[in-house]
Amino acid sequence: MSSVNLLEKTAASRSTNPKMAAVLTLALVFLCGAAAGAVAHNLMHHQPAFDTAPGRSLYFEKLEKELDLTPQQAEQVRSILGDMWQYYRTVLSESKERVELVLNDEQRKKFERILQDQKH
Repeated sequence: MSSVNLLEKTAASRSTNPKMAAVLTLALVFLCGAAAGAVAHNLMHHQPAFDTAPGRSLYFEKLEKELDLTPQQAEQVRSILGDMWQYYRTVLSESKERVELVLNDEQRKKFERILQDQKH
């Protein structure tokens, strides 16, 4: 087989069907658009963490609106949620301390980095 025939066969096998190329191009454009949309949605609708003051405020406002709370109910629910969030923070803090008691110095440093990464 001559090198010319090999080149012709290689070129022929690389030629693409125009319909297939169009379908692949559209699929690629669609997937890129979906990925860009997901990233934009995530950036624009990023909510503060549940255990932060802004996060608690947003959560309460949502409850207040969706449940159509009266002022008296809103006051009581806010107090109850405040107690819950305080309990949540206490449990997290105590759990962290208990885990750290089990770890050596190097593991504690790694554990602290892991916790810091989760906050971001």
